[in-house]
Amino acid sequence: MTRTVYVNGEYLPETEAKVSIFDRGFLMADGVYEVTSVLDGKLLDYAGHEARLERSLAELDMANPLTKEDLLEVHRELVRENGVQNGMVYLQITRGSAGDRSFYFPDAATVPSTIVLFTQSVPELAAPKAPIRVISIDDIRWGRRDIKTVQLLYPSMAKMAAKKAGVDDAWFVMDGLVTEGTANNAYIVKDGRIITRPLSNEILHGITRATLFKYAAEAQMVIEERAFTIEEAQKADEAFITGASTFVTPVAEIDGVALPGGPVATRLREIYIEESRKAAI
Repeated sequence: MTRTVYVNGEYLPETEAKVSIFDRGFLMADGVYEVTSVLDGKLLDYAGHEARLERSLAELDMANPLTKEDLLEVHRELVRENGVQNGMVYLQITRGSAGDRSFYFPDAATVPSTIVLFTQSVPELAAPKAPIRVISIDDIRWGRRDIKTVQLLYPSMAKMAAKKAGVDDAWFVMDGLVTEGTANNAYIVKDGRIITRPLSNEILHGITRATLFKYAAEAQMVIEERAFTIEEAQKADEAFITGASTFVTPVAEIDGVALPGGPVATRLREIYIEESRKAAI
């Protein structure tokens, strides 16, 4: 089945979608993106993703070519057109194409941003997830990880390093402390306390993370925002990750050390899916 995608104001078959070879997203990774999950044909945590998109654009002095209302309608239309029940909507905005290559930003008044959206169907999105195994890897990404840019080469390299090691993912480590996963936030559980790195420029401000904090507080779970080491994680009662496409997924092994596992991650996943379904739009 050919998907319908959205490119610069047009709904097109994916086979007809085109972006200029001079687009700065292609030449300079000069763009931002968001991924919004879909359950039962509805968008999860959409307001959070939209707000983070605006923040990323503002940090890069980049324009959003659509109003908030129009952007939401494009998401919904693509979900309808492609019959997505469970899956994701991918959104990317770049600084556009000035018709040639230059390190200087083009004039936003004359060069419009490029906007692309498409869907991905993931029927098993809400199904129970098997615990994953992770390795640690040095975090040498640029210093503004709080901006959700399309600069994903190093996370891709980390994913490939994990695959080569026969595991599922990697956790980044900077100055001896875990920052986050390749496409997710990282957590451990010790003595009933959920521990995760505080927000800063060093990690992505996860939307699933923020929603989970709210649900965890309502369930009277204690959250401690501080950094932790790989060694501390290996001695934890549990570990898990959160992300738009993974929700809450337990971690069963870190650098070859098995973790015992426990009820916190499992319960958090149940709460997140249950409450997110209620709040989906």
